[in-house]
Amino acid sequence: MQTVSPARDRGPAFSGHPRGLATLCGTEMWERFSYYGMRSILVLFLVAPPVAGGMGLSETTAVGVYGVYIASVYLLALAGGWIGDRLLGTRRTVLLGACVIMSGHLAMAVPVAGPFTWLGLALIAVGSGLLKPNIAALVGHLYRDEDEPRREAGYTLFFLGINVGAFLGIIVVPWLQRGDRWHLAFGAAAAGMAIGLAQYVLGGRRLAGAGERPGHRLTPAERRRFTAVALTGTAVTAAALGLWALSGTFTIERFTLALAVVTALVPLAYFAFLLFGSHEITPPERTGLYAYLWLFLAAAVFWMIYDQAGSALLLFAKEHTRLHILGFDVPPSWVANVNSLTIILLAPAFARFFVAAGDRIGIPAKFAAALLLIGLSFVVMAVAAGFAAGGTKVSVAWLLTVYFIQTIGEIFLTPVGLSVTRRLAPAAFQNQMMGVWYLAIALGDAAGGQVYRLTTVVPMPVYYLVLALAAIAAGLLIALGSGRLRALMGDPAGTEPARAG
Repeated sequence: MQTVSPARDRGPAFSGHPRGLATLCGTEMWERFSYYGMRSILVLFLVAPPVAGGMGLSETTAVGVYGVYIASVYLLALAGGWIGDRLLGTRRTVLLGACVIMSGHLAMAVPVAGPFTWLGLALIAVGSGLLKPNIAALVGHLYRDEDEPRREAGYTLFFLGINVGAFLGIIVVPWLQRGDRWHLAFGAAAAGMAIGLAQYVLGGRRLAGAGERPGHRLTPAERRRFTAVALTGTAVTAAALGLWALSGTFTIERFTLALAVVTALVPLAYFAFLLFGSHEITPPERTGLYAYLWLFLAAAVFWMIYDQAGSALLLFAKEHTRLHILGFDVPPSWVANVNSLTIILLAPAFARFFVAAGDRIGIPAKFAAALLLIGLSFVVMAVAAGFAAGGTKVSVAWLLTVYFIQTIGEIFLTPVGLSVTRRLAPAAFQNQMMGVWYLAIALGDAAGGQVYRLTTVVPMPVYYLVLALAAIAAGLLIALGSGRLRALMGDPAGTEPARAG
C-alpha cells in the first residue's frame, strides 16, 4: 500500500487547501490551454479545403475523427493510470505525459498537412492519457481519506483551473488561426504546454512527496511479462493496420468506426475484470463498484452530448449562427467560451455549496441533475436548429443558452465524479480508477462521433431532440434509483438494495 503522503499532513495554504493544489491547478490549466485551444479549431481544420491549408475531409468524417481523437485521449488514461500505479509513480508519469503532449503540438505546428497531423494527434492522445488520471489522482493524495467534503471542494477548484486554461486557449488559438494560419495556432498550443511543464517542475516541491513512488510497484517477473505483452501487442496492432492498408479497404471513416468499437469494448472488459476477475478487491469494494458502474454509464451519456461542442455545435455556429456582434466578426470557436467563463464565475460558489451541503445531497442526485440539464440543453438546440432549417441564420443567444445550461450540468458532474471515483476506487487500483472515470468520457465521445452519422438521414432538429430525450430518460432512471445507489456506496441516507449484485 502507498504510505500517507506528507503533503496530506501540511496545513492548508491555498484557499483553505494544501499548497500542492496550486501547483497541480496551474499545470492542468496550461495543459487544458493547449488541449482546448487546439480542439477548438480541429474540426474546422479537418473540413477546410487544401487550398486553405486544411485536410479537406467531409463533415461526417471530420466529426468521426474528432470523436475518436477525443475518445483516445481519455481511453489511454486507463493505461496512464496503470503506469502511474505500477511503474513510474504519479509524479513522474505526469512529467512524461507533459513532454509527450508538447511534442504532439509541435508536430501539429509543422506547416505540412497530412502525416504530421496524424502524428501530432496520436502523441497528444498518448501524452494526455499519461497525464490526466495521474494529475487528478495527485489532487486526491493531498487530502486525508476521511476529508471527503474538502477533497470534493478541492476538485472543484482544480476544475476551475481547467476552465481558466480552456477559456484562454479558446480565445488565443482561434484568434491566431484567422486567415488560415492553422500551424501558427497549433504552435501557440505547444507554447502553452511548455509553460505548464515548466510550472510543474518548478512547483514540484509543494507536493511534499506525494506520488513519488508507485503505490503497487511491479515485481521483476511482472515487469518482464508486461514488456513481452506490450511489445507483442504493438507488433500485432502494427501488422494488422499494415495488412488493412494493403488490402485497399482502409479509409479514415472506417478506421474511426473501428476505434469507436474498441473504445466501447475496453470499459466492458475492464469492468468485467474488476467485478469478476480481480482477487485484489475486497467484497465491500466490489459492492461500491456496482454503484459506480451505473454512475459511469450516466457520465458516458452526459459526455456523448456535452463534447459535441467541438463538432456539431461548432459547425452550427459556423454555418447557421449570426456571429457579427457589435461590429466584430466573432470566430465560431469563441461562442463555446461561455462554458469556461460560467465555470470560472460559478465554480467557487459551487465548491462552498458542496461543502455546506455535505451528505444531504447525494452523488446520484447530482448525476441525475447533470443528465436532466444536458438533455434540456439539446431540447433548446433542437428548437434553434428548427429555426435555422430554412437557411436563416439564428441569433448567437441560442448557443449561449445551450452552453450555459450545459455548464451548470458539468459543474454538478465533473468534480463530483472525480471525487466519487477516488472514494470508491479499490485500494489496489487507485490511479487506474481515475483512468476508468476518463473511460466514461471516451465512451461518450466515441459514441457522439458516430451518432453524428444520423444527420445524413434525419433532420438536425430531430437529431438534437433524440439525444435530448435519451439524456432525460437516463437522468430520471438515476434519480429513481438514487436511494439504492447510495446504499451500495455506503452512504447512511441510502435505502437497502435488494441485492448488491
